[in-house]
Amino acid sequence: MPKLLVVDLLAEREAFGKKGVEEIVRHFPGHDVLLWAPHTNEARDYGFGTRIEQPIRSDVVVITGSRRNVSMWEDWMDEVAKLIRDCEVPLYGICFGHQIICKALGGEVQRADEGSSFLADVTYTDGTVKRQLFTHQDHVVNPGEMEVIGSSSHCEIAVCKHPTKPIKTVQFHPEATLEVLDYSLQCGDMNQQEREDFGDGIQDENVSQSLLN
Repeated sequence: MPKLLVVDLLAEREAFGKKGVEEIVRHFPGHDVLLWAPHTNEARDYGFGTRIEQPIRSDVVVITGSRRNVSMWEDWMDEVAKLIRDCEVPLYGICFGHQIICKALGGEVQRADEGSSFLADVTYTDGTVKRQLFTHQDHVVNPGEMEVIGSSSHCEIAVCKHPTKPIKTVQFHPEATLEVLDYSLQCGDMNQQEREDFGDGIQDENVSQSLLN
């Protein structure tokens, strides 16, 4: 059975952690799910997947979002950066994952004065426009080895792919489905105002459409 390694950087959260990862792995049917959370000793028991202490050889790697910041580097991020540089299998990054992949491959990340939490249009280099959900304050300002293929009005480097390796990253959260957002409000991960920032919460593309195409 192929192995999916999720670098689970919201493992302490119920909604964007458990429910978000559940939505991610739904798009990798038939995979043995491995969960690695190097940033915390308090990872939740999701009721699925196997928690591991160190990354092991896998067939696919996904790096999730995080409450931590690439612009405020912590020691555990060195391990994630090494995984990225050594990776020889398809690698996908979401939000924090997008940022640390670009950083590890020679890019740069800077923190904006204010956070961005809303639905916004992403314009791709082929002219396609997609509405996606953003919640972040760090921004990739130099993609390093990565090629920029999508931008939004507030975020110039919103979608990247590697020109020769199977790596793709997005600054937005395609796993934040309407179900995940509503559950986040229900379980207390998000307050009413935070939920209202995302309006109807409907995105144009999901994990498969935005990352795996």
